Amino acid sequence: MQIGFDNDKYIKTQSEKIRERIAEFGDKLYLEFGGKLFDDYHASRVLPGFEPDSKLRMLMQLADRAEILIVINAEDIARNKVRGDLGITYDEDVLRLKKVFEERGLYVGSVVMTHYTGQTAADAFRSRLEKHGITVYRHYIIEGYPSNIPLIVSDDGFGRNDYVKTTRPLVVVTAPGPGSGKMATCLSQLYHENKRGIKAGYAKFETFPIWNVPLKHPINLAYEAATADLDDVNMIDPFHLEAYGETTVNYNRDIEIFPVLNAIFEGIFGESPYKSPTDMGVNMVGNCIVDDEVCRNASNMEIIRRYYTTLCRVVEDEASENEVYKIELLMKQAKITTADRKTTVAANERSARLGCPTAAIELNDGTIITSKTTDLLGPSAALLLKALKHLGGIAPEVHVVSPKAIEPIQQLKTEYLGGKNPRLHTDEILIALSISASEDENARTALDQIPKLKGCQVHTSVMLSKVDQKIFKKLGIDVTSEPKNQ
Repeated sequence: MQIGFDNDKYIKTQSEKIRERIAEFGDKLYLEFGGKLFDDYHASRVLPGFEPDSKLRMLMQLADRAEILIVINAEDIARNKVRGDLGITYDEDVLRLKKVFEERGLYVGSVVMTHYTGQTAADAFRSRLEKHGITVYRHYIIEGYPSNIPLIVSDDGFGRNDYVKTTRPLVVVTAPGPGSGKMATCLSQLYHENKRGIKAGYAKFETFPIWNVPLKHPINLAYEAATADLDDVNMIDPFHLEAYGETTVNYNRDIEIFPVLNAIFEGIFGESPYKSPTDMGVNMVGNCIVDDEVCRNASNMEIIRRYYTTLCRVVEDEASENEVYKIELLMKQAKITTADRKTTVAANERSARLGCPTAAIELNDGTIITSKTTDLLGPSAALLLKALKHLGGIAPEVHVVSPKAIEPIQQLKTEYLGGKNPRLHTDEILIALSISASEDENARTALDQIPKLKGCQVHTSVMLSKVDQKIFKKLGIDVTSEPKNQ
């Protein structure tokens, strides 16, 4: 895999930038963290070399000065809102986040429930948190937010919210997902701190869009593809251009809300510390790109992957056609097509030739391997076996899993468990391979190649089962599929 991003430089320069921003305000900095604080796989795909937990590792450089404040919307608790990538509810994710942060040596100070109106589910969750020794604060809905500035910046607005007690100069405000109320929590705290004579500031950390790369750079286009369901649009920051004569990139929601934020800052402090949305940010990602071409290519591939993912979600009634149209427009702007993804071409050409479901994988050295559905294996399971044999230098005709070992599994699936498809999925063939490895040297060699699959690219001519999707994800393989049910 080619490297386009200097991860070590990022961890060093990003932590330095945050220290500088803390010093600008004096006593305390509330830092709103957008996106994923860890497990940021989107960033690692478009910035090859970026580690998924880089932001968390960067924060660990500031562990002695930082505390984490987790925000959750009480309405999301009441609706049992689920994180799509993890399949868990937002309230469960609060506990997961706390555990992960503390395992890394970061201090979690408390939890804030926003939009609190006495929801029964929210009260139950609050009791649960308090039994775990977690302090919970409540913030309320402010009528006319964010436009009614006189009410917002008053004792009946922010003043009605609980004051969150913090003990460290850097307060990192994060949440399970969008719409949790991170920014409002930060602003409420600024109001309360100012009333108590504490000089506190606010800054925002969003990895994307990257403010100091061009508006139509593939990295920024890939961000738009990733947020097609949110209607986010990258824009030139007009406030920054007017104030400094410098072209920078931000996204529409921050630009649209900036005049309101400015008014709130003025209501709290008497004047605003910022002249533009870009000023509010502390993102140093753009300064750590070391090979622009590598990042461009990686981002173009991410746009294509997002396109296929959205097509499949439309088939499953989980996305709208408008999301597809938006990503198609982004592909035109990037001057790319699905034919630029090698595995897509390989899988589809073989499927058209054979008239059956197929799959293709591009290994990290560029080798393309294809497979088809068989009596024993689905195309994904067959593909994994072929790839592992190739990586282990095992001849194609050698069986690393005996057909006799597969037949009892098929019998279990169809006769005893009532399944209709006798072919093995990816998880089942890997289990069969691991059993064979106890007695067969070739099977052991093939099994040992599994770590080499990380970062490989796969395309299938039909939509995958949920099981196969999860296995590919666990293996670190980027997979796309044609929007067709088998």
